[in-house]
Amino acid sequence: MAEATAMTEKLITEFSENYMEKLFYFCLKRTGNSNEAEDLTQDIALSILTALNKGIIPASFSAWVWQIARNRYSVWADTKHKKAESVTDTDIGDYDIEDDSESALEKMVREEQLSLLRRELAFIGREYRNVVVAYYIEDKSVREIADSLSLSEAAVKQKLYRARIVLKEGMDMAKEFGVRSYKPEEIIYANVCDRPGELGQPWTLMDPKLNQNIFLACYANPSTADELAIEMGVALPYMEDVLEHLVYETVLSKTDSKYETAFPIISREAQEKLHCFYSDVLSRLMPILEENIDRLMEQFQEAGANYYGKWLSYDEAKWVLLMHHYKELYDLCKASPKTTFGHTERNNHGKWDVIALESYEKTPKGVGFHCQTNGFVHYRYGYKNIWNQTPSSLSEAETSVLRRLADGKHNEENDIAAKLEKYDYIRKCNGKYVPHIAVFDSRETKKFLKFCDKKTFSNQFIEHAEARKKLTDAISEILAEINHKVCDILYHDLPKSIHAQKYMMDALVREICRGSYTLGYIIEQAVSDGWLKYDETTSTAIGAYIDIR
Repeated sequence: MAEATAMTEKLITEFSENYMEKLFYFCLKRTGNSNEAEDLTQDIALSILTALNKGIIPASFSAWVWQIARNRYSVWADTKHKKAESVTDTDIGDYDIEDDSESALEKMVREEQLSLLRRELAFIGREYRNVVVAYYIEDKSVREIADSLSLSEAAVKQKLYRARIVLKEGMDMAKEFGVRSYKPEEIIYANVCDRPGELGQPWTLMDPKLNQNIFLACYANPSTADELAIEMGVALPYMEDVLEHLVYETVLSKTDSKYETAFPIISREAQEKLHCFYSDVLSRLMPILEENIDRLMEQFQEAGANYYGKWLSYDEAKWVLLMHHYKELYDLCKASPKTTFGHTERNNHGKWDVIALESYEKTPKGVGFHCQTNGFVHYRYGYKNIWNQTPSSLSEAETSVLRRLADGKHNEENDIAAKLEKYDYIRKCNGKYVPHIAVFDSRETKKFLKFCDKKTFSNQFIEHAEARKKLTDAISEILAEINHKVCDILYHDLPKSIHAQKYMMDALVREICRGSYTLGYIIEQAVSDGWLKYDETTSTAIGAYIDIR
């Protein structure tokens, strides 16, 4: 009998010291919620300790523990751990410390609920855990604990006292288990790709859910393979292989035995700050940016040159002109970083970079673009899901037809022309196909410059030129403000491993300020101003253009 009791005590000690943390991460992986994981951990612990106290001595302790854990999880999923309600609904004040002189801290024990213990038990130091588990979960008296651990009652009380401090501090700190962890579907990945890898990188690295969970768990939180294997519920050898592959692909970094995500994940908090800033700054920027474009177009008109071709209305062309003009002025701004994303040399002959953002409901859908051959490019607008109405790509033969039409060459009706007409890239005019996209022709630019050289322009042309200089200077000042503010917000949001790399910060600031993210805000503001027009008749080809050099 004594031998069985000794074995029970040994197994209880082993469980308390070696399994509580692992059980918590087992539960966290399955529930995806730290509070529910805490509840389930205590439910499993109660089942195991109850069984041990009844004298059960399993042949394989580890296998037995995890079988109970899986069984209790199955029951919990349906019943919300009813078996533990008698414990979890009990006020901790029902448990008395055998001490006539209660301290103020011990009175707090009587006033707090057992949920405090459930929350922090997985994190309390091992030197206190045996005492805490015995007292609060096994409901043993101080005297019984002292006898089982060969301690004095005073020592047991002291450990309970100190443990209570640790528990209280833990409650006040409100531990978080990876702010971004366990919700990979709430992360949006975007790549800037000069050349994809031979195996489809980076998307083949970003798509798997296990990889996404690893990126989230390791972001600003260097972790070992052991920790990640427990956290993800994945066998260690397999986890090690995955981690080393991600290090090889340069999306994870490794220092000693710890892994950390090597690309930025911009938080909701940072995006909230950006949103508030953009709401103010774009209300100041857009009117002068729009006026600058309007004045430039009037100058081209006086010069008899076609800035954006002769087949689009000005309202249609504005969608492309706004993107072009903003990006050109951003590049000219002295305060704008010059380091660009998308050019980092990777293994497998790739040149690409990755940015991730937590989903944030206030962020407008961005503006992407895809390039084709023969100078054809198409901005794809997220606004009103316009991009869902546009083709994702055109063949070289199709862009060749567009190029010939932009050059003024006639094209016969055929299958290619029918497809281009379907997507509204071309239309018929006087029985002939003509482009229905913006055309930027270097010959028209030369015509404009020759007109300026003659200096035979009107007073209105001069007025536009003088006004545009002032507008451009004002725009440059606001762009410098945007660069500075975005850099400041990102610097305080990103981990040191990211913002310590100047080239990374410069490239990231430029990408945010000049790329899809900010362009989405610009489109929304321009529509709100009434400068851009959008309704059910807006062309599906909006945003497309061809550049003729």
